Amino acid sequence: MQDRMNDKNIDKFPIGMAYVPWQKFEKLYDDLEKAYCNGTIFPELNKPFTGRRCV
Repeated sequence: MQDRMNDKNIDKFPIGMAYVPWQKFEKLYDDLEKAYCNGTIFPELNKPFTGRRCV
């Protein structure tokens, strides 16, 4: 079986692309402890995490 990641085949892989939407600076958390536990000072960026969280 041929190794797919050798130097000869690297040019055959597509270039990676990312989409990052513009972030609007609107609200900030009033409670910095809550912001710390959520991992962001912006409530709009607070996305649920299924692992361990601060209480």
